[in-house]
Amino acid sequence: MEEDGFLLKTSDIRVAVLRIEGTNMAEEAAAAAKGSGVRAEIIHLKQLEGRCSPAMRRSLQDYHMIVIPGGFSSGDYVRAGAMFASRIKSSIGREFMNFIDEGRPVLGICNGFQILVELGILPSGGEKGEMLPRAALATNLSTRYECRPAYLKNVNRGHCVFTRKIPTGTLLSVPTAHGEGKLTFPPGKSDEWVAKLEESDEIVFRYVDDRGNFAGYPWNPNGSFYNIAGITDDTGSVLGMMPHPERTYWRYLHSDWTRGDLSGNMHGDGRLIFDSAFDYIVSKF
Repeated sequence: MEEDGFLLKTSDIRVAVLRIEGTNMAEEAAAAAKGSGVRAEIIHLKQLEGRCSPAMRRSLQDYHMIVIPGGFSSGDYVRAGAMFASRIKSSIGREFMNFIDEGRPVLGICNGFQILVELGILPSGGEKGEMLPRAALATNLSTRYECRPAYLKNVNRGHCVFTRKIPTGTLLSVPTAHGEGKLTFPPGKSDEWVAKLEESDEIVFRYVDDRGNFAGYPWNPNGSFYNIAGITDDTGSVLGMMPHPERTYWRYLHSDWTRGDLSGNMHGDGRLIFDSAFDYIVSKF
């Protein structure tokens, strides 16, 4: 596709890594994006709201993709991600929803996933523009912060743009680091929600053991229902996931990296998620 009279290349892609006070994984997310050759900029929500100097002002339309990274935005006050989501709703909510409606990808990692759930963007199912949560990322079943290696299976059948380069059934090594990651649906509605998400191909990643089997703790580090680690929306351009793909963007970031072939490709499993989105952007914009 053309942009401003020329074919869009990977190096032309602009990624906004969105943060507020308490976000602490913005640098890592930006570094991962830049590793794929795109232009990534860390911006504060205030820059989109216009609460800054004119030179620092930014617009969502300046970017092809948004990454909401991990951390403890606003100290996880009230609930993890609740304050960040509230600030988005009250200031740039309409622009944010328009960004998604245009098919521009949004990746929410850990705290970012929590924010997308609080915004009502994930899981899909509400009225357009409603922005009311329909699920929750609750306290881990262990009742403690879990920072550990994790294995994910891609169960998406092609709906999610973040899996374009990941064949269905592929296992990925992507670590987790969170205290509130148990995906929970309204009481008595869990099976109904899973059936809906499976039918619409909106479940993306599920926790598995090192042999690819669905298993409980510690393989499922938070007790998430149906071992769900990541979901997409009805557009397929939004992905929320609790594990951190930016932490295994390079092979040497994997916990077992010295056990493999060190002479070849040093890219890690996390890169596939970023590159899938960038491949989609080049094909669309």
